Amino acid sequence: MKIVFMGTPDFAATSLNALIEANYNIEAVVTNPDRPKGRGMKMLYTPVKEVAISKNIPIFQPEKVKNNEDFINIIKEINPDVICVVAYGKILPKDILDIPKYGCINVHASLLPKYRGAAPIQWAILNGDKETGVTTMYMDVGMDTGDMILNEKVQICENETTGELWDRLAKIGGKLLVETLKQIENGTAPRIPQGNDYTMAPMLDKEMSKIDWENKTAEEIKNLVRGLNPIMGAYTLLNGKKIKFWKVEVVNNIGYDENNIKILKNGTVLVSDPRDGIYIKTKKGILRVLEIQGENAKKMPIQDFLRGSRIEEYQVFE
Repeated sequence: MKIVFMGTPDFAATSLNALIEANYNIEAVVTNPDRPKGRGMKMLYTPVKEVAISKNIPIFQPEKVKNNEDFINIIKEINPDVICVVAYGKILPKDILDIPKYGCINVHASLLPKYRGAAPIQWAILNGDKETGVTTMYMDVGMDTGDMILNEKVQICENETTGELWDRLAKIGGKLLVETLKQIENGTAPRIPQGNDYTMAPMLDKEMSKIDWENKTAEEIKNLVRGLNPIMGAYTLLNGKKIKFWKVEVVNNIGYDENNIKILKNGTVLVSDPRDGIYIKTKKGILRVLEIQGENAKKMPIQDFLRGSRIEEYQVFE
């Protein structure tokens, strides 16, 4: 079986490695162009490209795939039996979808049809879901609308972050892709229509990373912090300075009289102790900060932060 693999981040690189370890014939890898990153704006390879280089697999990095006749002709010349697509980052046109004999197979990090779109892992955490998984499917011209093949469910741990769930689902995705290809080869792969009861998972917006103390509960803020870790972090302001929260927990009772807490503004610091950390009032529940990052500083445990920086009780986060 001749395979063209299309993908970009480390999530996709895990699936590519799984195919290589299963001795599949990877004719070519297609990944996004190299981009400058970091303070030095150094040009970096994508994780998928790094794997391809290490295995001497031909690499293509088109800026676009739609209406790109040169690239489409390259894929036609390779004439793959199947194209495997994992977090590639571009929508494939019908001209490419129609090339391989067995079609284009996508590994998607949700239990479709829930969370179609670019950020399914993040939205599962942001919404406080207890369960998610990975689905393989036949691709069509829609956004994650093709017939499903296989899926595997997992439970989301109470304090699990997007980064931690990302790594777990990447491994499951690689295993599921290998099993999917085996079933396609054997003619036993199912085709399961998705139906129309779906949820979208759009790209994340930086504006959503600001904590809304006035309207959000402790649980909702905790999910925001988990969902944006490690992508961008959830932030708040104190005395005009940006502070990011990376890990928090919900606390229901810290020994305060509830009537006294009710009169305080949401976002008020109830406790600030270098040994025990800081506790903050929310619309419902109390938030304890475990890991924090001051403006122009590194992330660190809250105890270390409070040894060098002052946050006073009854200060209010903006």
